[in-house]
Amino acid sequence: MDGSLILQYAIIGLLALASVWVVLKKQFPGTLRKARVALALPLLREGRPGCLHALGRWIAPEPRGAGGGDGCGGCNSCGPSSKV
Repeated sequence: MDGSLILQYAIIGLLALASVWVVLKKQFPGTLRKARVALALPLLREGRPGCLHALGRWIAPEPRGAGGGDGCGGCNSCGPSSKV
């Protein structure tokens, strides 16, 4: 196989993977989060080499805040006050 054809297939494959990633993030965020946790946990177990720990931290999703959907995860008192 010609080298330029292999490069072309590699670029198309990377673009297809990027497209799938964007669709997953937008359409299935909960499923993507569960998949990332399932992939990261075995890498973060005790006794694994440091490079696997770094890979696991990179794969792992950001921790969720305790506040639900307010953005900061704090005390939920920064919203608009209701004066009656």
